[in-house]
Amino acid sequence: MSIKNKIITEKLPKHIAIIMDGNGRWAKEKGKIRTFGHKKGVETVRKIVEASSEIGIKYLTLYAFSMENWKRPKYEINALMTLLVQAINREARNLMKNDIRLLAIGNLEKLPKKVNKKFHEIIEKTKNNKSLNLVLALSYSSRWEITNAVQKIAKEIKNGNLNLENINEETITENLTTSKIPDPELLIRTSGENRISNFLLWQIAYSELNFCGKYWPAYEKEDFYKAIYDFQNRERRFGKTSEQIK
Repeated sequence: MSIKNKIITEKLPKHIAIIMDGNGRWAKEKGKIRTFGHKKGVETVRKIVEASSEIGIKYLTLYAFSMENWKRPKYEINALMTLLVQAINREARNLMKNDIRLLAIGNLEKLPKKVNKKFHEIIEKTKNNKSLNLVLALSYSSRWEITNAVQKIAKEIKNGNLNLENINEETITENLTTSKIPDPELLIRTSGENRISNFLLWQIAYSELNFCGKYWPAYEKEDFYKAIYDFQNRERRFGKTSEQIK
């Protein structure tokens, strides 16, 4: 029996974030070039988006391309950008058919103009869809995001629109690229690495973490369901005692 049948739909995490790691190493172990792993990784994205939509997840954020990834070999970056455009063109109809809204966070201005334009087109096209919000983190860095938020807040103070003593957690949250997105309750990372890699550092303050040893191209729906089932069996205390929660 699939783990999916054990999941309590009333206790689903509203927002799941995933660090999709291991495409290159998966390809290398199979004697293939890294771009082969990235292509296979796109297939996994399709499966996990489908699984999220099927069980009723409202927000799914995928770490697709970090600011640090710009340091990779140019041929790999070009291949990734091409894959992004191809994936958007191929999946646009499915997004509309399945009522999925596409969003993007990160320094999108660093993306090639063609890629940036394509993303904004599909974001606009799907803006009224309500089933699943699929958020792609592109050219994203949490430190960049927080720095950018601090700069915006400082500008508001300088212009006399905000008083220093009125700055609180909500002020910072409102100036992040995720301001209209709830914090993730569950963060999944594949490939066996046990680190966050500069991803949603502010937003995951109380997220449950799930580390999977599988590389992203080998990640299956059942692995995703297991992560959700594990999440539902954890005690989330938010600083309180077990007795207070019960």
